[in-house]
Amino acid sequence: MDFDKIGEMALGSRLRALSDLVTDDAEKIYELYNIALKPKWFPVFYFLSNQNKGKSITSIANAIGHSHPSAIKIVREMHKAELILEQKSKTDKRIKNIVLTPKGIKISQSIIAQYNDVENTIKDMMYQTRHNIWLAIQEFEYLLNEKSLLERVKEQKKSRESQEIEIIDYLPEHRDDFKLLNEQWIEQYFQIEKADQKALDNPEDYIIKRGGKILVAIQNNTTLGVCALLKKQDQKYEYELAKMAVSPKAQGKGIGNLLGKSIIEKAKDLGASYIYLESNTILKPAISLYRKLGFKKVIGHHTPYERCNIQMELKI
Repeated sequence: MDFDKIGEMALGSRLRALSDLVTDDAEKIYELYNIALKPKWFPVFYFLSNQNKGKSITSIANAIGHSHPSAIKIVREMHKAELILEQKSKTDKRIKNIVLTPKGIKISQSIIAQYNDVENTIKDMMYQTRHNIWLAIQEFEYLLNEKSLLERVKEQKKSRESQEIEIIDYLPEHRDDFKLLNEQWIEQYFQIEKADQKALDNPEDYIIKRGGKILVAIQNNTTLGVCALLKKQDQKYEYELAKMAVSPKAQGKGIGNLLGKSIIEKAKDLGASYIYLESNTILKPAISLYRKLGFKKVIGHHTPYERCNIQMELKI
């Protein structure tokens, strides 16, 4: 396989191929030094040869970075080869500690020369390369420990899909989608209330003609989300963020975040100093989004909604 042609996305396959190449030679190196070990046994053997007392399977697995079943499999193979044996713990008879046998101890003493030759060979190879693969692996492992490859790919996917989404101003042809998307999420958790019906049945009169705005998230001419900015008759709060809804089919694409940021920009253009919103703490993803957008909890304001148990504001 031409990994250079495929590129970085074949990293896993290339590392496996490199591992196979090194492992094949490792078996021959053990034979060269008359050492009765298999390459896959090395992590367990090396760990035990540097311990003053026996270790449990769990301790071994944690130390070598293997799963518990993987460590058990290696230990069984080494036990069959008479390199290790099990001893009951003196403090807890339920625990079996693994120790090297006299045969294993003898190998640990005779393998020192091989260790030195292999280490010097690897170092010599690294001196001949422009990039230190050992340091590069350490850096890569550090990044993966911070955030897994899966998480990073999910973020990349979300970012790409977000760029394909367009936020536009509401048009009359979006009326049905505006109502349907809002009804879907409300009925999933609560019941439609009178205040909902006024906005959803006639958004043009109730929201837009009163000085508000509605934004629509679309992709390939399909409505994926909506959000409204209501004009309020309040000394402090000129506008209220409301009626944000995202299609269940589009969850995870960051549409709520795009709509929220866009509606805040609309409020800024309209000269707003504060934006107000009402929600319910059962909607944890929504509350998390509002906090991410900069909203903070406030109390004491009248609400027409029975489902409202949290009020928030954003100072612009």
